[in-house]
Amino acid sequence: MELVRQARGAPAATLGPPPAAAGAVDGRDAARGVTALRPVGSAVRPDLEAVFRRDYALVVGVAARVLGSRNVAEDVAQEVFLSFGRSSVPAAEARGWLSVAAAHTALNLLRSGRRRSAREQTAAAAADDDVVVRDVAETVVTREERSAVRAALSRLPRRQALVLVLRHSGLSYAEVAAALDLSPGSVGTTVRRAEATIRKELRHAASD
Repeated sequence: MELVRQARGAPAATLGPPPAAAGAVDGRDAARGVTALRPVGSAVRPDLEAVFRRDYALVVGVAARVLGSRNVAEDVAQEVFLSFGRSSVPAAEARGWLSVAAAHTALNLLRSGRRRSAREQTAAAAADDDVVVRDVAETVVTREERSAVRAALSRLPRRQALVLVLRHSGLSYAEVAAALDLSPGSVGTTVRRAEATIRKELRHAASD
């Protein structure tokens, strides 16, 4: 889904789809994932495997939309499911909780600047793998646009950034509202404000 459309000469940029989006998790992958998440000597909540199998792709997708890297998004997913495993969040409410936790964790990573060059190199490599032949100039411009969008995203107020990421990760207005304790009517307004702020930053950057 487009995050920012071309406006007044500013370069078009998108937030998604996430690079190499995670697919379904089979039974063996789910079992290995839960085993990796289990601290030695600790009990695993009985619904963790089912939630992991059901929502892993969603969590990786949310994080990848913020970070632009499947590898780093998988690190975020592991941290998020570790937190879920220690929580008492009902499985029925896990989708919203996990989505918000993934967005929070990914935004923290994006804003901290940690592993920035590694993230960008990984994202660029993943993008290059998607197309066999691509004009060099087009590749450079695309990378610059994505970098500019993520830089603008990192400067948004936290609530706006969360709403924007969750909506572009496929959550409905009602799901975003429930996950962030907002009124459904405010979600669209928040998304539009966030997109307007990013468009403004992109136009400003394009004019420099």
